[in-house]
Amino acid sequence: MDTRPFSPDVILTSIPALLPYLEVTLMVGLISVVTGSAFGLLLAWARLSGNRILSSLAEGYTYIIRCTPSIVLLFIVFYGLPVFARDALGIDLDNLSRAIFVIITFTLLFGGFVSEVFRSAYLAVPKGQYEAAVTIGLSPWKAFLTVVMPQAAVIALPNFGNSVINLLKESALAYTIGLIDLLGRTNLIISQNYGAYGIELYAACMLIYWMVNILLERTFLFAEKRLSHRE
Repeated sequence: MDTRPFSPDVILTSIPALLPYLEVTLMVGLISVVTGSAFGLLLAWARLSGNRILSSLAEGYTYIIRCTPSIVLLFIVFYGLPVFARDALGIDLDNLSRAIFVIITFTLLFGGFVSEVFRSAYLAVPKGQYEAAVTIGLSPWKAFLTVVMPQAAVIALPNFGNSVINLLKESALAYTIGLIDLLGRTNLIISQNYGAYGIELYAACMLIYWMVNILLERTFLFAEKRLSHRE
């Protein structure tokens, strides 16, 4: 047990050592948001398609994902996917980067959550506006892009922003499979110091997460205001 007194100065001196590893956290998060959003749009389309089979499959997937702890899914993907690929497909994934498994996991998670955000935002736009746009001569696709999509984006943005922030926080679990990201580097430094200054290092890590989350929150608020003024 570390018996050293709490040293606030260690927090500030630790931040420069941790910041370079924020790049890994942000890279994994950004790719997961992009791929997860695409997957979420696909799930939302399936739910809204009117096809009972597609709708049921998408609804079932979303329900299962929302009931599955993030860390459990991460372990299933990290430990189970290579076994499945080897036994069923004859593909060796053992040398694949750990970041890939993290991205796959959070793509599956993020897609399940934002599919409901996209679906509810689409349903919140009055159908009469789409019908009016088609009536005045716009093609269905153009009516969707120019009339429905902008309004749905404004409605979806607050919940989408919250989902992105939650994903960033959940991505800290990546250290459990050995990915050296922001939290992984923090744990590594604590281990190298034999547990010394653990509280200070975790506090430094927490401050970095706070700064990133505040920046994301402000960015989404700014985007929401800009989109609202354009309606």
